[in-house]
Amino acid sequence: MSEKPAITSSELGTLWLTYQEKTMILRMLEYFIEKADDEKAKDIMSNLYRDLTPYVTKITETLQNEGAVIPVGFTLEDVNKEVPNLYDNGFDIMFVRLLKEISMGLHSLNITMAYREDIVMIFKELTAITQEYYNLCTQYLLEKGMLARPPYVSMPKSVEFVKNTNYLGGLPLNLLSEKRTLNTVEVAQLHHAVESNMTGMQMITGFAQCANKEEVKKFFLEGAEIAKSIIKELCELLLHDDIQTPVTSGGNPTRSTVAPFSDKLMMYCTSLFCSFSMGGSSLGTAFSLRNDLPAKMTIFMKDIFEYAHDGAKIMIKNGWMEEPPQMEDRNQKMN
Repeated sequence: MSEKPAITSSELGTLWLTYQEKTMILRMLEYFIEKADDEKAKDIMSNLYRDLTPYVTKITETLQNEGAVIPVGFTLEDVNKEVPNLYDNGFDIMFVRLLKEISMGLHSLNITMAYREDIVMIFKELTAITQEYYNLCTQYLLEKGMLARPPYVSMPKSVEFVKNTNYLGGLPLNLLSEKRTLNTVEVAQLHHAVESNMTGMQMITGFAQCANKEEVKKFFLEGAEIAKSIIKELCELLLHDDIQTPVTSGGNPTRSTVAPFSDKLMMYCTSLFCSFSMGGSSLGTAFSLRNDLPAKMTIFMKDIFEYAHDGAKIMIKNGWMEEPPQMEDRNQKMN
C-alpha cells in the first residue's frame, strides 16, 4: 500500500487556519457552557464541544506526522471561566450560530483547496457538524423568540423579465434616477447583514467593557460604532420600502467589566468577524442589481477593511498575531 503524499502548501495553510479557529471556539465554548443557565442551550454547546475536540487532535496529529510545528492557537490561558456573565442569556447561542455560519464558509472554501483524501474528509466532516449545529442554534433561537424571521412576501403568480435598464436605477450620483422596490434576493442580503451586525455589535460591546489594554478597549468601541452605523443605514433601506427590519431580544452585554477571555483571543475573534463581514458584503454586492446597493456595500467593505487593518497593527504590536507557515524565500537562499 502506497504511503500518503506529503501535504501541500494549501493544505498546510488551511489546517493551520482551522486549528486557530477551532481552538478559539473551544475556549469560548468552555466559558459559555460554564455560565449557561438554560439546559437546552448548555446541551447544544456541550455536544458541539464534544464533536469539535477530536478534530483539533486530528489536525495536531496530521501536522506532527508531517514534521510541522503545532500552532499555539488558543489555550486555557486565554479563558477564565470563573468571572461573572459578560452577556445576558441567549447571546451564547446567537454567537455560536454566527460562528457556525463563518465555519460553513471556511470549510466549504478549504475543501476546494485540499487534495489528500484524509484532509478532504476532515473538512467534509466538519462541514456536516457545522450545518447540524447551525440548524440547532437557529431552531433554538426561533423557539425562544430571539431570532426574527425575514419578512414574508406575496408569492409570484407569473414569470417576469426585466424590460429596461431602469431596473438598475438607484445610483446616488444620478439624482433623477428612481429607485425601484427591493427584490427578494436583495432583501435577503440586507436582512442577513443587519442580523449579523447586531450580534457582532453585542459581542464587541461586551469585549470593550472588559478589555485589559486601553488601546484594545478603544478599538472595540470603534468597532461597535461601525456596526451600529451599518445597521442604521441598512435598516433605512428596508424601511424606505416599508419592509420590517430585524429585531432581536436578549443577548445584551451585562454590566460586568471582568474579562472572560484574553485580549489576544478577543482581537482574533473580532478579526475573524471582520473577514466574514467583508465576505458577506462582497456577496451582497455581487447579487444586488440596484446600483445604490453595491455602492453602499463597497463603502462598508472599505470601512471594515481599514478597521481590521488597525486591529492587525495592535495584534502585531502586542505579539498576538501568530504567523502562518511561510513559503521558502528562494532569493534569500541564493544569496
